[in-house]
Amino acid sequence: MAKSRSRKSPSGARTGGTPAPGKSAAGKATSRKAPSGAAAGPVAGDYPIDTGTATLERDPYDDDGWILKVNGVPSSHVDLADPLRLDFEYMRWIAALATSRFPPPHDGGTSRLRVLHLGGGACSMARWAAATYPDSRQVVVELDGRLAELVRCWFDLPRAPLLRLRTGEAGQVLRSLTDDTRDLLIRDVFAGDKTPSDLTTVNFTREAARVLADDGLYVVNCGDTPKLETARREAATIGAVFAHTAIVADPAMLKGRRYGNMVIAGSNAPIPASPAMLRELLGGAVPAQHWDAARVRAFAGTVAVIDAEPPGPQDA
Repeated sequence: MAKSRSRKSPSGARTGGTPAPGKSAAGKATSRKAPSGAAAGPVAGDYPIDTGTATLERDPYDDDGWILKVNGVPSSHVDLADPLRLDFEYMRWIAALATSRFPPPHDGGTSRLRVLHLGGGACSMARWAAATYPDSRQVVVELDGRLAELVRCWFDLPRAPLLRLRTGEAGQVLRSLTDDTRDLLIRDVFAGDKTPSDLTTVNFTREAARVLADDGLYVVNCGDTPKLETARREAATIGAVFAHTAIVADPAMLKGRRYGNMVIAGSNAPIPASPAMLRELLGGAVPAQHWDAARVRAFAGTVAVIDAEPPGPQDA
């Protein structure tokens, strides 16, 4: 789905700041082969991948910035010079939740975090986590193996064991993991503009809880329409599995005034909303609000949790 970015055009209007899909930053149509080696670095153009086409474009506002689109849909933004810069607002909100729960070394906290990313893209969040928690151990699960190869070629990613890229389907990989082996689990998986339904069910959410430590944090990027039907059901489902929940989104999204992204978190330990985090959420081009567990429960109301896929028609 189209994801909001923190940069604004000179007029103040929201903009992705990217050329039309299939064109380079200079406006010329491109179709390039993949870089031949890990040191090749990013080159603007269209690249065939297992699930379609990846388009890599320069950020016209930043010489070190790159925008990745998958089948024409903005997927990730990477700043090669600054891994702490998160240009997509929902990623900034995930980072705020993570650092509030797990203070990094500069705040007297941990330098090592066990992170599982379901959905890789250009590994923007993994680069951020590696810079924030230098001794972290991360696994990024990406369905598209060719895309994972390209991202490893294009961008300066930490090597194993600090960061491993694993090709596979998110649900299958999650079910294969050992209990209590992750501190932070981020689900950011989209097929087009929707998260695959099997990754939103109560059974999937229980698997996430099983893999997390007692104080682990589960965070999902939920895309929805102004009706917010999916977000309410996701909030109800996560609330049915975890003792504590939280939501972060911009006011227009929370009021059902636009199509966009909402971050929903769950944990079996309280999810702190520190003053520093709340200030962080108010910064940037798209200020966000934080809802605690009580507001999340009220938001979900009495909607049903997302069960497993319904069975097919029974034999007559």
